[in-house]
Amino acid sequence: MPSFTYQARTVDGKTVTGVLTAESQGAALRALDERALFPIQVAEGGQAAKSILPGRRRKLKIRVLATFYSQFADLLRAGVPVLRSIDVLARQKSHPLLTEILREVHDDVAGGETLADSMVKHPNAFSDLHVAMVRAGERGGFLEDVLARISQFAERQDELRNKLLGSIIYPCILAVAGVGVVSFLMGFVVPKIRPVLERGGSLPTPTLILFGICDFFKTPWAILLGVAIVVAVLVAIPYGRTANGRRVFDRLQLRAPFLGRIMTMVAICRFCRIFGTMLQNGVPILQSLRVAKDSAGNIVLADAIEKATDSVTKGETVATPLGASGLFPMDVIDMIAVAEESNTMDHVLIQIADANEARTARQIDIGVRLLEPLLLLVMAVVVLFIALALLVPIMTSSSHGY
Repeated sequence: MPSFTYQARTVDGKTVTGVLTAESQGAALRALDERALFPIQVAEGGQAAKSILPGRRRKLKIRVLATFYSQFADLLRAGVPVLRSIDVLARQKSHPLLTEILREVHDDVAGGETLADSMVKHPNAFSDLHVAMVRAGERGGFLEDVLARISQFAERQDELRNKLLGSIIYPCILAVAGVGVVSFLMGFVVPKIRPVLERGGSLPTPTLILFGICDFFKTPWAILLGVAIVVAVLVAIPYGRTANGRRVFDRLQLRAPFLGRIMTMVAICRFCRIFGTMLQNGVPILQSLRVAKDSAGNIVLADAIEKATDSVTKGETVATPLGASGLFPMDVIDMIAVAEESNTMDHVLIQIADANEARTARQIDIGVRLLEPLLLLVMAVVVLFIALALLVPIMTSSSHGY
């Protein structure tokens, strides 16, 4: 059952706050009335879930989730039932928000709901991908393996995020300093030097381009451009949360240069691993496909897998519609086709996931390593362009004796 944070007054007129568990907000109000409390404000979510932004709930950190999934998997492997495992993990006091969420999950599971259905009520903690993988594990009877895999995903994601942050701190400092220097040059130095350079006669092309940029930022069009960018961002955020918007953004992710290929392979590896694991545990291929497509984490890729499900229903192969989608690499399609003929789909799918996950991890590491020098190179080119645009006409004027 969900938690509700309340602020109420006692019979004596004192203001009290607290957290209670109830089936609905109406039930929470009745519970306060039974306690002789007059509610002032009742909001869903406990104290630990409160965010700085109004109307939002605080999210769990990835590293906390990774530890939770790992401990959950260990308890299940030790033979501890699901409900008992959740109760044990909810007793930990190191993370109040996780404790609060697990208590609600425990109550829901004790009430007859599945673990996935109880987790989906907490989007600030469990992503759609995690819920889909847990649902697949529950249906296939390999929940502990799925939880261990999610823990590895979360740890890898946290490691990648920390690596990215560590790699871009220094370039970001340089970028901020570079933007400050460029703004100072464009706003104060260039206007002072410009009249002197224009009296010297014809100017080189870089200098004319620099003057044109300065003139543009003095026009209303620059303000309109900035406003348009802000409005576009504000419109894109809520649109991306809709079904059509998510489909558009998922398609753009898959087609993005360099990152698109990496994100596609990450989604394909997730699908192959869940699909193969379900087949290994004896789940029929149609049911495995329907469940595994949600684990891809991408609507466009899930649509392609759905077509493969329809193809299998008609007695055809899985590889043909997947290859026709253009999203799966040909080497992966060939391996799936051969596996279908040799009836080794379960083992081959796991091998595909292992091999491509290692390859994708190397590509991500290379990309992270190239990010820092790339940012430095961009800033160096910008500063060099401004310097040449100002120095070339000065040196030309000096050589002519002006």
